[in-house]
Amino acid sequence: MNVLNLLAALGASTRQALADWGYGARLFFKLCKLSGATLRRFGLVRDQVHFLGNYSLAIITVSGLFVGFVLGLQGYYTLQRYGSAEALGLLVALSLVRELGPVVAALLYAGRAGASLTAEIGLMRAGEQLTALEMMAVDPIGRILAPRFWGGIIALPLLAAVFSAVGILGGYVVGVLLIGVDAGSFWSQMQGGVDVFKDVGNGIIKSVVFAIAVTFIALLQGYVAKPTPEGVANATTRSVVVSSLSVLGLDFILTAMMFSI
Repeated sequence: MNVLNLLAALGASTRQALADWGYGARLFFKLCKLSGATLRRFGLVRDQVHFLGNYSLAIITVSGLFVGFVLGLQGYYTLQRYGSAEALGLLVALSLVRELGPVVAALLYAGRAGASLTAEIGLMRAGEQLTALEMMAVDPIGRILAPRFWGGIIALPLLAAVFSAVGILGGYVVGVLLIGVDAGSFWSQMQGGVDVFKDVGNGIIKSVVFAIAVTFIALLQGYVAKPTPEGVANATTRSVVVSSLSVLGLDFILTAMMFSI
């Protein structure tokens, strides 16, 4: 009997997981289908870019600066062993534009903007605002979710670029101004070793993919949250956890694909 109960519970959980994946896929395709109508009302998207991007700019800038400081210190003491301290600029730039910029910016975005999106949509669900829109024949997905979806897709790549730029500046401050690496070598090695299409382009692709994943997960968790304070809190926590794990998993997949090409 216990075995039958275990099989029944396993089957129920599997069916529920498949139903959740199916609902998420249908919501994602509907958001993509509404893209044209959403972008034609660009004022709504612009407001969300300001809300998601501008309000996340402080934590992105400060984090990028300190990551650049750490890369400058660690990179210098590592390269100094091999007599290659002049390549510090190349090390800092490649580390940021290829990997740390998109990944760390996406993780910070998930913790700040993603949690805010989930809580906002969840509170709309709990306050029956989404139901009120449906009663007025207004599609809440097209009016509420789609502008936020595209706002996140636009905002996160810009934040990742700011993170990388500020991180390079931080590496310059530590490596050149504090330690004494030659400034000409710092910038020339960086300019000669960083490829715009291969390195910077791969970073942009990563940041766009992360933006789609993190923003969609945040919106989905808020949209399906239980209309209670506990439900909204659980949805917000779940959004940050799932988004962070998705970013790390997608980063591995994208890196493997990019280096295999």
